[in-house]
Amino acid sequence: MADKAKKIEATAEETVVEKPVKEVSLKEQNPEKFLKEFNWHNYEEGIDQVDEGQLQEFEKLVAENFVDTLDDEVVEGVVVHITDRDAIIDINAKSEGVISLNEFRYNPGLKVGDKVEVLIDVREDATGQLILSHRKARTIKAWDRVNKAHDEGTVVNGFVKCRTKGGMIVDVFGIEAFLPGSQIDVKPIRDYDIYVGKTMEFKIVKINHEFKNVVVSHKALIEADIEEQKKEIISQLEKGQVLEGVVKNITSYGVFVDLGGVDGLIHITDLSWSRINHPNEIVELDEKLNVVILDFDEDKTRIQLGLKQLNPHPWDALGDELKVGDKVKGKVVVIADYGAFIEVAEGVEGLIHVSEMSWSTHLRSAQDFVNVGDEVEAVILTLDRDERKMSLGIKQLTPDPWTDITKKYPVGSKHKGVVRNFTNFGVFVELEEGIDGLIYISDLSWTKKIKHPSEFTNIGDQLEVVVLELDVEGRKLSLGHKQTTENPWDKYEDDFAVGTKHTAKIDEIVDKGAVVNFNDDISAFVPKRHLEKEDGSDLKKGEEAEFMIIEFNKEFKKVVASHASVHKEEEAKIVKQAAKKAAQQAEEAKPTLGDANAKLQEIKDKMEGKKK
Repeated sequence: MADKAKKIEATAEETVVEKPVKEVSLKEQNPEKFLKEFNWHNYEEGIDQVDEGQLQEFEKLVAENFVDTLDDEVVEGVVVHITDRDAIIDINAKSEGVISLNEFRYNPGLKVGDKVEVLIDVREDATGQLILSHRKARTIKAWDRVNKAHDEGTVVNGFVKCRTKGGMIVDVFGIEAFLPGSQIDVKPIRDYDIYVGKTMEFKIVKINHEFKNVVVSHKALIEADIEEQKKEIISQLEKGQVLEGVVKNITSYGVFVDLGGVDGLIHITDLSWSRINHPNEIVELDEKLNVVILDFDEDKTRIQLGLKQLNPHPWDALGDELKVGDKVKGKVVVIADYGAFIEVAEGVEGLIHVSEMSWSTHLRSAQDFVNVGDEVEAVILTLDRDERKMSLGIKQLTPDPWTDITKKYPVGSKHKGVVRNFTNFGVFVELEEGIDGLIYISDLSWTKKIKHPSEFTNIGDQLEVVVLELDVEGRKLSLGHKQTTENPWDKYEDDFAVGTKHTAKIDEIVDKGAVVNFNDDISAFVPKRHLEKEDGSDLKKGEEAEFMIIEFNKEFKKVVASHASVHKEEEAKIVKQAAKKAAQQAEEAKPTLGDANAKLQEIKDKMEGKKK
């Protein structure tokens, strides 16, 4: 280095031929200062004369041997000495530069002769020393390398420094990059600490220039390798092919199997011919098993696998002697509202519809009859081997209650039943399991006007009934409740005959009159004009008065009463009696024929006397 400086100094002395004002000597000034203070204007104006050859040689030496410390360029230097605190770096300047060893903590193996990138931090400190920065140089170069790696998609090495929230901090080219936890591996990572202190390969997936943020991924490299393996494996797939795989993941809906770089799914329904509740009843994690390829999409990115298909279908092993009408035993495996599925053999199920569980026509839920796990006996109702379907029945194990219905429930017989259901037109009453009858709303009461059956009875109540009609073929039974008692209207027809009088209170005032209740059964309507009292006013609600029945209809249960007719009848009687008395008096006052003749003679005599 000293030889280079002497050679340049000698060249500089020979270069300056004449300088009247001030002699410029490289012995007094270094090349950097010479270039800075050289009067290029005098040189260009011809005031200072310089030999052209010597000037060119000087410029060549400076360009080849010295670093321009005015530029913020990253230059390469060589480690020439290492102290306890610093590294001395030769960058081909007038003097060596100094860098603190703290900037090489990532590289504890730094030694003399190593080449390092540096940036001139301070051209001259108080002692005239050239201060360099390796950290700043690395940062500048690192961003260039990071951007280039991101643009070209190249793989970079990074040192995992520590954990942070949601991931790891990775040193890439001297820049702290973020490695999200989801980008460490293709499988979930529970312990991040095992990666701290390791050097790994990464792919730069995102750069935010505004905030100087870099995001890297190790998972992307693994996925790229897996994708290559998948393409190779998938290209050889065929339906029906049997492969060996390893159980990778178990979910409630199926099992994911690793086929050696590509995953396939065994749906829960393809694990076993028998019905299962969860896949872990059949397989375990990391278990090796053979599977058959059932299907895959056109892009071959989704592979559907099967396990049960490696064994014969249980229906094929079902004995030929089994036929409709046979009794079978099985276990309840599934219950739905409409019925229960019974496994009569491994992988062979039959459905018992809820209507086949009881002779009762009042349908209930299947849970009312059986529970999952119950062992039941049933009769085969239908059997379709091609469609692999079977329907079963439990009620067929007991006699049909309608078989001797005419003997048990003849027309006119009385029974007790339980109210099971309402309709707008009547009540369904169960006489025994399987025997239901209908009571029409009109047959509930002789006297009450019922709009809905719920006004008369409740579900679960017990009612006495009489069998009114019986349709064996249609399995229909018509019942009556009011027929269990005598019709009170037969008696009321005499008690409340037209013209009879009864005392009662006005129960309700309506638009066209009022309603009075003579007893629990008889309610009568009083037209408005028949509410008039003797004084001309109308009866009010709650007033008690005497009423006369003016209409009685047993068939339609209609009764009409009148208060006005009562006091008007009394008036009519009084008038009639007065008329009768007057007539009698008139009769008594009527003269006889002799009296009339005498009277006439008397009048004649008076007239004759007057003439005289």
